[in-house]
Amino acid sequence: MSDPLHASSLACAQTLRALSRYPDRIAFAWPGGSLSYRGAIDLIGRIQGAFMRLGLQPGARVGFLTANRADSWCAGVAAQLARLCITWLHPLGSLEDQLFQLEDSEAELLVVDAAAFRDRGGELAARAPRLKAVFTMGSADYGVDLLAGIESAGHASARNLASLDDLSTLNYTGGTTGKSKGALRYHRENSGAAGAILADFEIPEAARYLTVAPISHVAGTKVLPTLMRGGTVHMLKGFDPEAVLATIERERINFTLFVPTMIYVLLDQPALGKTDLSSLELVLYGASAMSPSRLLEGIERIGPVFSQLYGQTECYPVSVLRKADHDPKRPELFLSCGFPIAACEVKILDDNDQEVKTGEAGEICVRAPHVMAEYWKRPDITAETLKNGWVHTGDIARQDERGYMFILDRKKDMIVTGGFNIFPREVEDVLSQHADVAMVAVVGIPDEKWGEAVTAIVVPREGAKPDPDELINLVKVRKGSAHAPKQIQFVKQLPMTGVGKVDKVLRAGFWSGRDRMVG
Repeated sequence: MSDPLHASSLACAQTLRALSRYPDRIAFAWPGGSLSYRGAIDLIGRIQGAFMRLGLQPGARVGFLTANRADSWCAGVAAQLARLCITWLHPLGSLEDQLFQLEDSEAELLVVDAAAFRDRGGELAARAPRLKAVFTMGSADYGVDLLAGIESAGHASARNLASLDDLSTLNYTGGTTGKSKGALRYHRENSGAAGAILADFEIPEAARYLTVAPISHVAGTKVLPTLMRGGTVHMLKGFDPEAVLATIERERINFTLFVPTMIYVLLDQPALGKTDLSSLELVLYGASAMSPSRLLEGIERIGPVFSQLYGQTECYPVSVLRKADHDPKRPELFLSCGFPIAACEVKILDDNDQEVKTGEAGEICVRAPHVMAEYWKRPDITAETLKNGWVHTGDIARQDERGYMFILDRKKDMIVTGGFNIFPREVEDVLSQHADVAMVAVVGIPDEKWGEAVTAIVVPREGAKPDPDELINLVKVRKGSAHAPKQIQFVKQLPMTGVGKVDKVLRAGFWSGRDRMVG
């Protein structure tokens, strides 16, 4: 049990406090509507009442399938205040992935955004046997319309009934390398995350935050910090580049979060040069590395507003590469995933959990108050990941003498070629700097001579025809012949996961019927 004298404030209680502080301000805005801080508190109270009337046990899991909308986010807070544990289904996930998550989490309640997911919600409701109830946001031919229900139920005050020892969130990993796992947090592990973000992420005062990426994932972690700053969360339901640019100009957006592919699309928009983006103070990006040449282009055309975040489902955030670190005069830092945030202790450790020398490769290992408690129902993998008092991230990196980290690759993605250990990220970083390369992924494929042959799969820039020999030679000059790809394949696009990372199923096709494990 927690020591009450030194207990932290719960994130859901922090939300109520933030909303109470600025009652007349606009908390959420979207095309065609808005919700005040006072209105958000009232909505949370009403929804909490509806959840409590179901009589679910404390800790019962509630699945959410929703686009970016204010009432869904408020419903998540209401569930936590009512001592329920929320698990966001990935809005871009497949039916099978979403069913797996509902079954694995043993969810008893499903909340569906009927406007965006009416049909998918119906399929899930019909095929998930553990569900005791389904609420829809809006009318559907299944479940109970939550919004209609709270209108007839009348006003209810939002009250925090949860404690630090109650289950809070069950977030599923991105699944780039196999079945996703549920990272479980009690309220204890969630209580400090918003403060950690505010301490290190340069979020503007009176933030006008545009959410384009799903709030079910990393974009959602900036909602509470925005409200704590007295700001407004502007919500778009998906990434439409023209709508994004128009919203930034019209609403004077000063802060947003993108994955790199979104930034590339915006840079290629003819409307970019005609749009007033002068209000932007902070553009966070993450989920994967960004092409240095495109980053330079972004700084030149949009401004010195870019900041990279690094973390993972098991521990977020871990580090940040701030705006001042994105200096075109020091482009070597563009390849860094940043400097550890104040709330995290980070070390680069070898296979025996001993710290490596500065500049040597090792695994990023982290400890922090916001680390997950465990993997849900996976004690074996929990023991591997949370070992000797550290989260073992699986990311191999080196750290320079100032403490900036440079990710070399995922531990399990290492290529063994001719007796050399090659991290794909090192090769990708070289190739992504070539002007003709839009995106690149590097994998090891079976080879009789080398064991594994380094292979680069390249998406050319619009209108460009890269010379494969030139690309191979570029790597040879920069990194040496062991790193140089044995072959280059050109494709129109790379498979991406729902959170904007290159999907490592890319490797699986080359290895089918072979004896090497794929991630």
